[in-house]
Amino acid sequence: MSIQESGEMYLETIYRLLQKNPSVRAIDVSGEMGYSKPSVSRAMGILRQTGMITIDGDGSIHLTEAGRTRAEHIYERHTVFTGIFKALGVDEQTAEDDACRIEHYISDTTFEAIKKFLNERCAGDQD
Repeated sequence: MSIQESGEMYLETIYRLLQKNPSVRAIDVSGEMGYSKPSVSRAMGILRQTGMITIDGDGSIHLTEAGRTRAEHIYERHTVFTGIFKALGVDEQTAEDDACRIEHYISDTTFEAIKKFLNERCAGDQD
């Protein structure tokens, strides 16, 4: 199921928070993203309807298999682009901000080509 850029940003945030904490709730997402509680609540409802998350009785958010796959996909793009920009000498905040913009719009074909190029380039540098 297709979700918009904002949904991808929420999924990525939930994924990153779950890497640091055993449990994530909407208030954690709100604090991390700087969005109001009602905005986060609405987004969580949409993500639940699209099958990306579940929310248990105590309010803990869990990524479904589809949600985790999508979040990992977006997070990989984010980390690859951030790394490229920092290697080019871009300051960390700008690298993060620009990676966040690009990760949602670049095609899978182009992203895979970039990864392949970087892997071949890095392998060539070790020779």
